[in-house]
Amino acid sequence: MTSADRWLLPDGIEEVLPPQARRTEQLRRRLLDLLDNWGYDLVVPPALEYLDSLLTGVGKELDLRTFKVTDQLSGRMMGLSADTTPQVARIDAHSLAPEGTARFSYCRTVFHAKAGSLLASRTPTQIGAEMYGEAGVGADVEIISLMLSMLESAGMQQVHLDLGNVGVFRALAQKAGLTEVQQNELFNLLKLKCESDIVAWTEREIQQPQLAEAFAMLPRLQGDAVKLQERIARLGELVPETIVPLQHIQQVAERVAARYPQTPLYFDLTELRGYNYHTGLLFAAYIPGYGDAIAQGGRYDETGAVFGRARPATGFSADLKVMSRFGTFVTEEKQTVVAPDADDAELWAEIAALRAAGKRVLIAAEQDAVPADWYLKKQDGQWQLVEA
Repeated sequence: MTSADRWLLPDGIEEVLPPQARRTEQLRRRLLDLLDNWGYDLVVPPALEYLDSLLTGVGKELDLRTFKVTDQLSGRMMGLSADTTPQVARIDAHSLAPEGTARFSYCRTVFHAKAGSLLASRTPTQIGAEMYGEAGVGADVEIISLMLSMLESAGMQQVHLDLGNVGVFRALAQKAGLTEVQQNELFNLLKLKCESDIVAWTEREIQQPQLAEAFAMLPRLQGDAVKLQERIARLGELVPETIVPLQHIQQVAERVAARYPQTPLYFDLTELRGYNYHTGLLFAAYIPGYGDAIAQGGRYDETGAVFGRARPATGFSADLKVMSRFGTFVTEEKQTVVAPDADDAELWAEIAALRAAGKRVLIAAEQDAVPADWYLKKQDGQWQLVEA
């Protein structure tokens, strides 16, 4: 590396400079206060811990995205945290092991060996919330409501919400007796959302007429929640095993819509994000102008089983830096006072008082050369604020 290249950062890793850093920090404080007001207790998991803990449960999906190092003290493999959820699951199951419902929040940097998408950072500032111990519709409604309220507080405009449920696909796959190979083939086709390919796969792999009709319906179960009611009812008639997850998503949608009538709500039953660890409802929020979800989450029951305490769980997360960039919340701008560099006890006392009152005070030898809202100058024997 030449001296001219030493300033370069790795692909997908960025630094946050003023004034964006101030904006991001103010948003962090605002959102953590909101999470606290909803009753979610802040936790700060370690950035580095043993892989045995990080890559269990929901963490198994993170293997290729986890930076791995060898612990020089023990010789064991360690990893930089790529996602906070596995660590919060450990906290709920082992470190705290609270009784009843537990609510946690977090905001910290996580590290990705490989970015999650072309738009994603490899060092996102992950902010989120998780609820343990509640398996009903009410818990899912609460966590989605909290996510939408957080986006609203960040000033996100034109948010729309997508809902899915991996339980529908699981019920269909089990009813049809799909092999692992067949599931993977269909899974990949659903990710592409190509209806003709899915229909062709169905005609080739599914012989039973009712099941064939049900599988062929999947790519058409995307869109406005109200307009899909007839198709959803038909899917329940064809495969009764899908009724429970379909009713769950409908009940959640009705309650969320009542709380946030201004938020467009869509169903997407082809969405299988995190299929290997999500157990039910999936949800994601999107805004115009950004190709990835601005926030997303879902249900991952029994995730604490590997730590000896299986509990239902649901949660969401977002990248604080992305929210800061796209949010329209108003940043609190402090007024700047410039004071002279002088050995004067009264001057120092005045500077301390101004800072305690929330003013931003800079000390400069060439006082008038520094941009300011106010200057601190001595007039009539007293230090006084003079408007710039």
